[in-house]
Amino acid sequence: QVQLVESGGGLVQAGGSLRLSCTASGIPFNITTMAWYRQAPGKVREMVATSVSLGISNYADSVKGRFTISRDNNKDTLSLQMNDLKPEHTAVYYCAAPAQNYWGQGTQVTVSS
Repeated sequence: QVQLVESGGGLVQAGGSLRLSCTASGIPFNITTMAWYRQAPGKVREMVATSVSLGISNYADSVKGRFTISRDNNKDTLSLQMNDLKPEHTAVYYCAAPAQNYWGQGTQVTVSS
């Protein structure tokens, strides 16, 4: 059974930082492209960052230089370090193996002004 379990969301003031984590099970994590997506109220779900198994990362233009995706293939974990957060970053953040259509339950990130 595939499980992607996110943690680390919460409420933070603008300018603050949060680190999201995702623990995966039931998938060959070390060869799986993983990603973080987010969905803000009233908006479509969008890709935030992706991590290819060989360590190549891609980011949405809106988060470049502010967010960093990383993975630990020994621990089957995916992380997202988010710095200098702004209210527009408020959303539910999802860990995903998008090619396999596996998704976590999401974790709420709320940035107050």
